[in-house]
Amino acid sequence: MAEKLTKQVPTNIITGFLGVGKTTAILNLLKQKPADENWAVLVNEFGEVGVDGAFLSEQGALVKEVPGGCMCCVAGLPMAIGINALLAQNPDRLLIEPTGLGHPKDIIGKLLSEHYENYIALNATITLVDPRNFADEKYTTNQNFQDQIALADVVVANKIDMCTEQDRAAFDDYVRAAEIPKLALGYVEQGQLDPAWLMLPRVNRDAQFGHHHSHDDDDMPAFELEPGETFRRKENKGQGYVSCGWIFEPTTVFPFDVLYGLFANLNAERVKAVMKTDDGMFAFNVVNQMVTVNPVSLDGVESRVEVIDKNPLPWDELEDILLSFIA
Repeated sequence: MAEKLTKQVPTNIITGFLGVGKTTAILNLLKQKPADENWAVLVNEFGEVGVDGAFLSEQGALVKEVPGGCMCCVAGLPMAIGINALLAQNPDRLLIEPTGLGHPKDIIGKLLSEHYENYIALNATITLVDPRNFADEKYTTNQNFQDQIALADVVVANKIDMCTEQDRAAFDDYVRAAEIPKLALGYVEQGQLDPAWLMLPRVNRDAQFGHHHSHDDDDMPAFELEPGETFRRKENKGQGYVSCGWIFEPTTVFPFDVLYGLFANLNAERVKAVMKTDDGMFAFNVVNQMVTVNPVSLDGVESRVEVIDKNPLPWDELEDILLSFIA
């Protein structure tokens, strides 16, 4: 177990529901890390494709991905493999980003177990929320949403620039009603987390509902192209959501303008993609048809796209559209 490790690695869980900006927040933290430190990130995605790792690797972090659902399922094996691989590289800090549909309780339990007590120093859990979600019962009645906030030591209202005073008041009322007070509350734009929050201690907190889901794929195999394949598709379901993802071989080029229009008109809760286009390589991030695009300096990687919604979409039709761009 992590033979090269000579210290307990300070570790934080960065959690929050779908589309709240967790990956952007971690990217901002990585940009602020001390130049002489080597940080590691374990990133977990509900979908099978694994898009976020490409963003994080670009910032020079050590990254391991656990796609295909909550990383603490399957007796914690996918999570343990990822953590052990990162700890073996003796990082100065470990950040863990669970899927937005995941429950942090079992992840916290795993990190506090005797298996990791000599290797991990678990600090504050940070939960990001979009205050606008407190006006929507789809979120406030979701058990994972509630427990992500309940287990947080630090709760951060992200995208505050897009919120009304009523949104902010709803956030304040909900969070301040916690049985055990939070160590800190934050109000930020574009995931600008304060690195000082990473140093705060962890407090024992209770979840109301707990972990209660499972997945169909017991071994959660890696989702990669086989030799000779030009693309591959895979679907996932759980926790009341479904996903479908595609991966395309590295030479595939998509028309930027048409791709942007497709994502903007796709009626899905969440779309994430890293795509090679005729204008270069770009990361697309879509939440409820609101599209943000950022250039990425990744060469020779596959284009990947993941779509998540509560209901199955016409996946075959969407696949035909994607393939028509490159025909």
